Amino acid sequence: MLANITVGEYMSSNPVFFKPNTNVMDAIHKLMEIKSTGAPVLDDSGKLVGAFSELDCLRITVHSAYHEDMGGKVSEFMTQDVTWVDKETSILEVAELFTKSALRHFPVIENGKLVGVISRVDVLKALLAI
Repeated sequence: MLANITVGEYMSSNPVFFKPNTNVMDAIHKLMEIKSTGAPVLDDSGKLVGAFSELDCLRITVHSAYHEDMGGKVSEFMTQDVTWVDKETSILEVAELFTKSALRHFPVIENGKLVGVISRVDVLKALLAI
């Protein structure tokens, strides 16, 4: 059954995203405000160029302890090699990806553009709905 359910049915549409030049402290505040573990990073043309996650935020904490500087841009700390999925990917495939990844969410791309984010919680919601 899960193989017949697509990411598009359970993803969060219109996700929060950051630009590479966003101040890291502003990004951290935004993640805390929306209670999220991360967000995609898009360039000015809307292309996915990275992801900014709670793990990246922890790197900032360590960096600041050594360099006594909490500043910087998202591009300096984001993860650049980002796993993403298509809107038509099955929930089962995404569940398998999550079992092999420390990430808690994946950007959803359609025709080269960000259309949503799918999280571990979204996959569990799909499981409970069957």
